[in-house]
Amino acid sequence: MSRVGNKIIPIPSGVSVTTTETEILVKGSRGEMKAPAFVGIAVSVDGSHLKVSRKEDTKDLRAKHGLTRALLANNIQGVSQGFTQLLELTGVGYKAAKRGKDLVLSLGYSHEIVYPEPAGVTIEVPEPTKIKVSGIDKQKVGQVSAEIRSYRKPEPYKGKGIKYQGEKIRRKAGKSGKK
Repeated sequence: MSRVGNKIIPIPSGVSVTTTETEILVKGSRGEMKAPAFVGIAVSVDGSHLKVSRKEDTKDLRAKHGLTRALLANNIQGVSQGFTQLLELTGVGYKAAKRGKDLVLSLGYSHEIVYPEPAGVTIEVPEPTKIKVSGIDKQKVGQVSAEIRSYRKPEPYKGKGIKYQGEKIRRKAGKSGKK
């Protein structure tokens, strides 16, 4: 019994889903995405709903059942609404800026860090201390956000660094034990 795999995926208007033997194509207003179609996993489109089912109850197919459903749900949300990740810079002199298609970060190092914008992802800087990463592929948006964050992870003493919006940084007391 797969709890994730048995959930029905609603298909919003303007999104079309076509299946072949090897892949499932999802098209929407923001673009199109493909998901693999595994042998033994059946995908059926019933009007405005998508249902994923498996033919046998083997361990391998149980795992792929939930995976296929999750990938399709992410693809449908991506082509209809998209995904967004917000990053915040905290620290004196820490700032971000856009220079053409490149993200330029000043993070307290002796040099600026230039991060080129990858294909399929857009990076915006609404404020010098905020970065907005958006796109239709949830995995790419998360990967780009993680790479940007890895340049200066938040440290536990002063909280300086790049963090996700809403992320809680566990703070430590300094040498004198101040709270």
